[in-house]
Amino acid sequence: MFKKLAKLKYLPNNFSIVEEGDHVVCAISGKKIRLEDLTYWNVELQEAYFSFIEANSKRNKN
Repeated sequence: MFKKLAKLKYLPNNFSIVEEGDHVVCAISGKKIRLEDLTYWNVELQEAYFSFIEANSKRNKN
């Protein structure tokens, strides 16, 4: 299922792959996210989030 951690550069409306892989890890929950399912991230912090719940949680902490 999950084979290799990808390294990404998060951009405002997309991301670019720096190092090939099939998933990233949520900065809040630690859950693995398949690249094709990645929807939420923070450009300034360069972090991925599993869902809107984690993204909102991070936003509310700041």
